[in-house]
Amino acid sequence: MLEALKGLPASSDPNLLVGFETGDDAAVYRVSDEIAVISTVDFITPPVDDPIWFGRIAAANSLSDIYAMGGHPITALNLIMFPSKKLGMETLKGIMQGGSEKVAEAGASLAGGHSVEDDEPKYGLAVTGIISPRRVLTNSGARPGDRLILTKPLGTGVLFNACRSGKLPWSDLEPILPQVAALNRIAMEHALKFDAHSCTDITGFGILGHALEMAKASSVRIEIDFSALPSYPYSIDMYSKGETTGSNKGNRQLVEDFLNISAHLSEAQFQWLFDPQTSGGLLLSVSGPRAGDLLSELRGAGLNSASMIGKVVSGSSGIVLN
Repeated sequence: MLEALKGLPASSDPNLLVGFETGDDAAVYRVSDEIAVISTVDFITPPVDDPIWFGRIAAANSLSDIYAMGGHPITALNLIMFPSKKLGMETLKGIMQGGSEKVAEAGASLAGGHSVEDDEPKYGLAVTGIISPRRVLTNSGARPGDRLILTKPLGTGVLFNACRSGKLPWSDLEPILPQVAALNRIAMEHALKFDAHSCTDITGFGILGHALEMAKASSVRIEIDFSALPSYPYSIDMYSKGETTGSNKGNRQLVEDFLNISAHLSEAQFQWLFDPQTSGGLLLSVSGPRAGDLLSELRGAGLNSASMIGKVVSGSSGIVLN
């Protein structure tokens, strides 16, 4: 998408604090010295067949962009593309029920939306949030000496596909869905207390793609410890069994010219690095002396998978995988 935006004129409005130039998670517009508005939109195809879980995961995925900027969501609009004659209203009601649950959990108001008839169901939200203009988090603030914290495991892309293809039973996938659909609200609330320098959420480009976005936007090099990366159960195993996703190849091409690997990885482990996430965790860049305390707080708040996965160093923009 950023490639398609090249050549379009950037806004000259000084109140547009974050636009599309850096590929950040949302736009931020200052309306006063105290308040800026965060705007984002996202929708997905069904990661699972259960309509309520589809709604929950899609809504959490959309709301995550507000949290990744350090903000608080206030309103949400449904975005629905749905084959009503094929699937019926009960399925649609289930999707919307799951979405409304997450909007309510976020403390936001569901205020309407838009729907169209489509051959394949798609669901998400257009979300508005608020933040102080002085506390906006972007992917361009990482500093040498920072440590990197990831707040959720990796591997949802291959697990969803493996369940569809029959390689992974629903009974093995269902237990992780509450964590997949968990809001990133708690993680951000704690990160703000520790003055995180930079943040992005991990979604379709995978851990390496989004880490590279942060490295480029911040003009730094990011070092990641493979052994520290948290994994959902069975996700690497599914790559060993031949499962993959339609995004792995593109995600690999996105980073391969900027990636240096010293770790000894199996082919399955290597492919797992490019796994696209749905409703993934936050990647936080935090001052080195404070990162350990933040990690302890996150785990104390119930985010048991939160992990210190690497550090930020000086150098040409790229990723080193150790």
